[in-house]
Amino acid sequence: MDVASTASLRVYVSEWENEKRTISDRYAGILRKLLGVTDTELRDAPAAPAPSVADGYDDLLSRIDSASSVGESMVTAFNAQTELLRTMDRQMGAAGLVDQMTGHLAALEEALNFAVLPTARRPVALALAGASTLAAWQAIDSGAVERAWRHYELAKRAARDAEAPMYLAHAMGEQAFVLCEAGRAALGVELVRDAQRTLGNDGSPRLWAWLRATEAELCAHAGMVDDCHRALDKAMDCIPDGPEDRDPDMLSIFLNDSHLTRWQGNVLGLLGEEGAVTSLYGALKMMDPTFVRARAGLHTDLAQAHLTRAEYDDAQKHLRQARLLAGRTGSVRQRRRVDLLSERL
Repeated sequence: MDVASTASLRVYVSEWENEKRTISDRYAGILRKLLGVTDTELRDAPAAPAPSVADGYDDLLSRIDSASSVGESMVTAFNAQTELLRTMDRQMGAAGLVDQMTGHLAALEEALNFAVLPTARRPVALALAGASTLAAWQAIDSGAVERAWRHYELAKRAARDAEAPMYLAHAMGEQAFVLCEAGRAALGVELVRDAQRTLGNDGSPRLWAWLRATEAELCAHAGMVDDCHRALDKAMDCIPDGPEDRDPDMLSIFLNDSHLTRWQGNVLGLLGEEGAVTSLYGALKMMDPTFVRARAGLHTDLAQAHLTRAEYDDAQKHLRQARLLAGRTGSVRQRRRVDLLSERL
């Protein structure tokens, strides 16, 4: 890629930060992928307004007609795009996908906003709920917490529109992690419990296991030790047998006994309990190598567990591996965890 010299780039960056130079479209495209931000976040300016038209009704009807043409094949294409972005995120990280995800959500929102009848709205709303939840988790990984919160709110609205309580509960459960990382773990516990109440007696066993494990992790952060153990036990009771990890009723969920063992190790590590290391090494041995970001998180969990046991050499080894993998995926969230643990060595 043809860019300015290092010396010139230093000047550019200084002038961009001090608003003495406008970021060109060419450098904006590079910076969005590097930093994992949207164009509005990068330039700190509102999006350009839509062009005015002489007759607003003509434009409205044109959009409604366009939305009404979104049939089953188009919804399938939307979901396939979400799946592609999910796979790329899992293997490469979220930072380089911000432009694609922004455009994908915009297309889904456009289709939903101008779809009139429920038969047209529900499948698009369901696709938007899944895509928005993925976009929100990517934003968390990139350190863009406000964007993540807004995406979760969009996912919840879309799930309600689609009358899909499983998607609503999942979005609420993930949103609870934002509260936890902002220092409001107890409030996050209440939100994930509200998500469970939203499901009532519905929901797949795999989703219930995920919600219980989420509750356990947040309880650990909140210092609610007994509640944490109870939630972990319930998660273990819910998880289906076998190696299959994809929930056919909830495609955003990847969870099997191996994944849950890793999660259990992470939670026990937060509590400083002895069983953490054994669980985490067992999960590392069975982990799918294509889950690069999850692998970075697992090495970070192991470092934390070893630090709790004052095993500093082992902790250092796993922190090095975690830092390397977090660098590959551009995960701000994982790098922050690595930096915080490194300060304890």
